[in-house]
Amino acid sequence: MKEIETLLVEENMEGERLDSFVAEMLESLSRSSVKLLNDQDKIKVNGKSVKASYRVHEGDEIVVVIPEPHSIDIKPQNLPLKILYQDEDVVVLDKAKGMVVHPAHGNWDNTLVNALMFHVRDLSGINGELRPGIVHRLDKDTSGVMMAAKNDAAHRSLAEQIKVHSINREYIALVHGNIKENLGSIDAPIGRSQADRKKMSVTADGRPAVSNYEVMERFGEYTLVKVKLLTGRTHQIRVHFAYIQHPVVGDAVYGSGKKHFNLTSQALHACLLGFIHPRSGEYMEFTCPLPEYFERILAELRK
Repeated sequence: MKEIETLLVEENMEGERLDSFVAEMLESLSRSSVKLLNDQDKIKVNGKSVKASYRVHEGDEIVVVIPEPHSIDIKPQNLPLKILYQDEDVVVLDKAKGMVVHPAHGNWDNTLVNALMFHVRDLSGINGELRPGIVHRLDKDTSGVMMAAKNDAAHRSLAEQIKVHSINREYIALVHGNIKENLGSIDAPIGRSQADRKKMSVTADGRPAVSNYEVMERFGEYTLVKVKLLTGRTHQIRVHFAYIQHPVVGDAVYGSGKKHFNLTSQALHACLLGFIHPRSGEYMEFTCPLPEYFERILAELRK
């Protein structure tokens, strides 16, 4: 059956594109999916149809009609997939660095979705043909623990937990510079960069974003940190640590672009994920050890 979501634009969200705003509020939908829904007249702003490029205003009421899922026809592929836990509702896995989560322009195969369809088969269809089971995302070059839904009821439950920020998410990152304090919090709103709309940035009119961190180890020019997300904005850790002048090592987008330790991407790993099971109501928590490349860098720094 179709799902209807009603969103209200608050003051700090004003000025965002409609498709970006809806995709950020409903994290289970991609921006391209939102644009398609808008093209199909499934999104109304104050009762009227508008373009996907419409800039939202404070007080706007946005109604999104998500139709019942279509059949899934993306090709299953026998790709390596490390499954940490699986039952009739959810699957928890350790996503490899370099793996794109779902098919899109430029990456129609060899994605996490292709692997899930081969190894798991039963997946929720709320996000349609391109993103079966996908409740949340990790960047292509971020490794670590993530979850997928195996039916629509589980999907809705997990998506709601993400929406209200009750999911427990922790990451480990290697950042530039020496962070002196052992504990800290970065409370800085994140929005679309005015200079480059493909990037995010700390901006006064952005959406609230909070990252708490703990220093795990210091290496002079580098610091190893554990980060707990209290919100889930796009590229939040990468943007926040660049903002405090400690960009994530290897991050060519928000860092200096110079190579360190022969890295071609950021040293960022999702180490912990905790959520309420959609059927049992019990809290479940899963962890992932650091991947080999990350351990190799740390071993080099400890010499």
